[in-house]
Amino acid sequence: MSDRIQLRANDGATAEIHTRGAHLTRWNPTGESASRLFVSDRAIYAEGVPIRGGVPLIFPQFAGEGPLPKHGFARTAQWRLREQRGDCAILVWSDDVSTRAHWPHAFAARLSVAIGGAALAVSLDITNTGSSPIHFTAALHTYLAVQDIAAVQVLGLQGMHYRDTAQGSRMAREADSALRIAGEVDRNYFATPSALVLQDGSRNLRIEQAGFVDTVVWNPGPAASANFNDLAPDDYQRFLCIEAATIAHPAVLPPGGQWHGSQRLIG
Repeated sequence: MSDRIQLRANDGATAEIHTRGAHLTRWNPTGESASRLFVSDRAIYAEGVPIRGGVPLIFPQFAGEGPLPKHGFARTAQWRLREQRGDCAILVWSDDVSTRAHWPHAFAARLSVAIGGAALAVSLDITNTGSSPIHFTAALHTYLAVQDIAAVQVLGLQGMHYRDTAQGSRMAREADSALRIAGEVDRNYFATPSALVLQDGSRNLRIEQAGFVDTVVWNPGPAASANFNDLAPDDYQRFLCIEAATIAHPAVLPPGGQWHGSQRLIG
């Protein structure tokens, strides 16, 4: 059973992390009673099952783009709390018999979460502890809570090339200055800017990333939502995933090499 880590900054910002998957499930900026992260009321909290919502960790494979289980195994692994203070926590995890059965490589992973005021920072660090190079893709699969998906727009993606997974993986270029969500949206944007803005009615959220070079925007829409037993039929109206990702060109680490990726949300 997953342990839950509670964070509380001196200014009142709070967060919750599950050690299974190092999974961030709640973030309340200072003075806000509702979480800025969406978690389904039907989410399943069981060993081997990823939690629907929050910030699932994708490593060492994005989606089904390879021989490993979908989205890899970091999001269901049991991580260990290394350090905790009021406003931050560090969790760690490394290869073992179960990971090497799928992916025969040695690695050490660290997830850092820090909160304060209107900001949340999540960082993922990977170290190659083996004797041969490793290749991987990764993402922070962040579910952002929104008031109404029909009123949401994402700024900063104009001109970016993307792969439209919901439309047969066709390649396209973003022509609009603001991305609006209508029906199913599953787009992998490549070589994206370091900062985007999510406009949710009168509320703006700045989304910054470093290390991750791509961005995924996903919402299942009403039809595809029916395929998820851990989503209510109308849940798609209340979230948008904007994921800091490295997909198009896998990260390559030589023996002893380190990789760092982060996402920062500012409300």
